[in-house]
Amino acid sequence: MKIAILTSGILPVPAVKGGAVENLIDYYLDYNDRYHLHDITVYSVGDPQTAGHRALTSDVNHYYYIEIWSLWSKVCKHIHKLIHGLQYYHYTIEYYLARALSDIARKDYDMVIIENRPGYAISVATKTNVRIMLHLHNDFLNADVRNADAIYRSLSRVIAVSDFIRRRVKTVNSYDEKCLTVWNGIDLSNFSSECVQEIDRKNLGLSDDNFVIVYSGRMIKEKGIAELIDAMTLLKHVENIKLLVIGGTFFGDDHHDNDFTCKLKETAKELGNKIVFTGFVPYSDVPAYLKMADVAIIPSQWDEPFGLTCVESMAMSLPVIATDRGGIPEILNECCAKIIPTGANFPERLSAAILYLYHHPDECRAMGQAALTASRRFSKERYAKEFFNSLKF
Repeated sequence: MKIAILTSGILPVPAVKGGAVENLIDYYLDYNDRYHLHDITVYSVGDPQTAGHRALTSDVNHYYYIEIWSLWSKVCKHIHKLIHGLQYYHYTIEYYLARALSDIARKDYDMVIIENRPGYAISVATKTNVRIMLHLHNDFLNADVRNADAIYRSLSRVIAVSDFIRRRVKTVNSYDEKCLTVWNGIDLSNFSSECVQEIDRKNLGLSDDNFVIVYSGRMIKEKGIAELIDAMTLLKHVENIKLLVIGGTFFGDDHHDNDFTCKLKETAKELGNKIVFTGFVPYSDVPAYLKMADVAIIPSQWDEPFGLTCVESMAMSLPVIATDRGGIPEILNECCAKIIPTGANFPERLSAAILYLYHHPDECRAMGQAALTASRRFSKERYAKEFFNSLKF
């Protein structure tokens, strides 16, 4: 098939600036490059870092770049805003979409795949007569979403990243037969405790005999980092338990602390050296930091659509303590994880789970081995194969 891919309109593909969705696009494009399944054109925002990227040499994957950050494009975006007014998304995203659709309308595509922007669907349907597929990474299509019925009707297929997201789509149409689940995947060769280079704990102020629990992700309220620090406060009497916090306030390294993170760090100071903040860490370096930990914590207070951090931790042979929110329970099982509910007294339950694994090292190690085994279900190859199989309808 000849396929057009519409991306987020913010981050570039290849994923030279990161982004979970963009990395997942890279995975299935790499699979397509190896097996020559389809002729695919990716409509991406431009970025100088993509120049010379190996992915651009593919015979079957093509890249159409739309500039959105230059001075001229900023002028064009504001003109677009003046002409069209408020649309579904921010005018920068709508400008990207308009530019992409102007080219798509001139081409003979068999399918348009929308990556995580259901609001694109109505505009795509007015410009083409081809099948439209939505790859849905977040809870962006449910009964409460603006124009949900019209969006749903315009789609031929919805691929949800978890059964949780699929159930949310069914709130639009309880008789839904368009939506199916394809779990995400990761590059297991990168997340391997045997291959990852060691980082000396002492470089971070940790000792070899510390019991290190690790949090990896953005430092935002929804991720439960505040509740995790509250749990550490409850464990302040256990000197050997330390928390390693990997990540910053956003996806890049150019974002500074905000009121929320400043408050977190003030609370952490009261605990002395029990909490270590790394700040932003490039995605390629995350496995090395995970390797120095004993247990991974995913304390999310919101409904995680999938939970890639769970899989990354499992692949590094870490037992996991996680909440029961969103798609997380689909990934974990009782052999490799302690799954605890959110709500009242959550820090107390979290601290109890941490303390239990601290006092049961043999069980902790067994859970880590079970986690490694369970992570094999989430390879990027399995994900890409199932993704392309889902296009056969």
